[in-house]
Amino acid sequence: MIPEKLRALPFKGQITAEPLLGGLSNESWKVKDDTGTHVVRYGRDYPFHHVDRAREVMTARAAHAAGFGPRVEHAEPGVTVVEYLNAQTWGPDDLRANPDRIATLLRRFHAEMPAHIAGAAFLFWPFHVIRDYARTLRAGESPFTPDLPALLSLCSELEQAQIPLPIIFGHHDLLPANFLDDGHRLWLIDYEYAGFGTALFDLAGAASNAGMEAAETNRLLTTYFGESPSPALLHAFDAMQCASLLREAMWAMVSDLHLAAPGADYKAYARENLEKLDAALAQYHSRHGNPK
Repeated sequence: MIPEKLRALPFKGQITAEPLLGGLSNESWKVKDDTGTHVVRYGRDYPFHHVDRAREVMTARAAHAAGFGPRVEHAEPGVTVVEYLNAQTWGPDDLRANPDRIATLLRRFHAEMPAHIAGAAFLFWPFHVIRDYARTLRAGESPFTPDLPALLSLCSELEQAQIPLPIIFGHHDLLPANFLDDGHRLWLIDYEYAGFGTALFDLAGAASNAGMEAAETNRLLTTYFGESPSPALLHAFDAMQCASLLREAMWAMVSDLHLAAPGADYKAYARENLEKLDAALAQYHSRHGNPK
């Protein structure tokens, strides 16, 4: 059964449609019409996640113009239609096996995207996001509220480990499924959180979401920066990996208050990322010491 909201979109001729599963916050469909295959994505603004759909569409168009993302074919409030890419969706194993390709892609994305971005600049600083999530969780009486003092103390510790780096334009949601490989090149999709920020969040996010080992992260950083990372950079990167997992866990906590995607268990996703965070913190403190 094809929903009427799909039939109302400007497709040509007869259409077929199937849901694309796995999203945690958006509803997506694969649609075929007389002109080809398309992806339809439904999603409203999420102020609690700092998500603005008009900015997302602008960024998606900029990413296509810069050669990193699929073409936006149609957009209206609450819905975007993009071209379907005949490509493999990556998993964690693919990221771990290709740190050099990821680093090269991200270095280009970070450097080339700003020339295509329009309108007011949006800044993504993960430590601000974490603190703002804490405000949302307190106001919403989340079951995770008792954990907030410890999580905010950790946020401060990880922020203090950061070092000055150039401002770049980042993706900021580098889950493995947001990488597509068509056999010739890599693509990036989903630009809800894209904006100006630090390269370390994208690098750390890709590494932590894929569960990269030390040798893989060293290749990632060496390829991206063009030289072996300094001790200060490694310290900041390891801290940012923990911050990436903390932000993802708190994203799930906030989503538990405000979202209800079919099949999504936000509490379980939060706990899963907190477990990953515990493991990453143990490694971080073993390398860099516990705070005084």
